[in-house]
Amino acid sequence: MSAVSSRRIIVVTPVHAPSAHFLADAYKSLAEQELPDGWEWRWVIQEDGTTDEVAPHVPDDPRVTFRQGRPGGPGVARTIALAHADGEYVKVLDADDQLMPGALARDLAILEGDPAIGWVTSRVLDLLPDGSTAGFDKDPEGGPIERGAVLEHWKAHDYRAQVHPASLFMRRDLLLALGGWMALPASEDTGLLLALNAVSRGWFIRDYGLLYRKWPGQMTSQDAHTDSVEREARMAVIEARARALDSFQWRYPVAG
Repeated sequence: MSAVSSRRIIVVTPVHAPSAHFLADAYKSLAEQELPDGWEWRWVIQEDGTTDEVAPHVPDDPRVTFRQGRPGGPGVARTIALAHADGEYVKVLDADDQLMPGALARDLAILEGDPAIGWVTSRVLDLLPDGSTAGFDKDPEGGPIERGAVLEHWKAHDYRAQVHPASLFMRRDLLLALGGWMALPASEDTGLLLALNAVSRGWFIRDYGLLYRKWPGQMTSQDAHTDSVEREARMAVIEARARALDSFQWRYPVAG
């Protein structure tokens, strides 16, 4: 299949040196995805930094683009990777996570099937250090997620959303219109999720779409991530952005 005739899904992955050795597992899960005829994926890996430690772990595959940049955190790495996102849809895949079989095709089917849906998430399994997995017992029912539903659940449950931003699949133009990921030291993906939900209906897929690796070196396990002062500040600006977007009455899709 020629690149000219193919429509593309761009998979965006931020990476830093401690997580680079997990790229092989992420790549294997991506390479095993099956897409409908006329579709292909491209993987954009953006290092948050300019070390010599990540490049040796980047797969030798013409579908993979690797770039580096000055450190700015995962939100900056994700957003600057959009410079190389030339497809209609963008899929999130963190360096230490893995796609479940069929995930990309299921995501794609939802957005191709309903132009009024702006984004998709799916069920997530935690991949524990011993190789076992654990699910989440409060997943919503599969189907549409109405505007504002994620914000209200997140606010009522100690800033925990009912769907996982690490499984996001979204329309590229909508992602760009919202400015990409938030300029926060962490929770930048949650900020994007709530912004998407403020302006657009989403969809939740009950099939498992992602293995979310739990390991000591991940950013969410560091003490700084749970520092109460910073956490309250992050949550405050995430909520304020979502409520401001809602108050301005900007919507996707735009009414004709």
